[in-house]
Amino acid sequence: MSCFRSCVALTASALAGCALLAPSPPPPPAPAFELIGRVAVSHDGRAFTSGVRWQHTAKGDELWLLTPTGQALAHIIGDAGGATITGSDRSQHKAADIGSLTRRALGWEMPVAQLAWWVQGEAAPGAVVQAVERDAQGRLAALEQEGWRIAYAYDSEGARDGRLRRLELAGGSQVIRLVIDGWQRGGDTR
Repeated sequence: MSCFRSCVALTASALAGCALLAPSPPPPPAPAFELIGRVAVSHDGRAFTSGVRWQHTAKGDELWLLTPTGQALAHIIGDAGGATITGSDRSQHKAADIGSLTRRALGWEMPVAQLAWWVQGEAAPGAVVQAVERDAQGRLAALEQEGWRIAYAYDSEGARDGRLRRLELAGGSQVIRLVIDGWQRGGDTR
């Protein structure tokens, strides 16, 4: 009888171990939004600035990097199937995701998967958070996640509902400053 109990205990332990090895589900997508703003990037002694228009939905992301007069410098589309950037000269580059695509095509990385959460004042789910700082109103003031340090600035520093106005991301040899001029949260209209 003790052999039977040992076999049952061993089988139960083995099954419990298998449950621990099961892959965790992917994190949920960030809520849908559209924003218009400006981006300035410093990387490896170089600089890049442009306007930006970004549509984020559960299906993917679409970004336009724009000149001051509104002409497209680059059009970026990314979803579960990969990412494509089309330049103003109609040249195209493809990659598995927008971060690796921008790193290869532009020389700097735009971590869109996490940034979709960060621009909403939240940490990206499913990724380790190294540090969090909150302001006096309880809003996210600084975050360290995925090798990036993100600093936040709001329109109204004294109001809890002040709209997020600016983010500064520092990671590796690059700094990305994103100023949000217009913001619309909403349904998945893409």
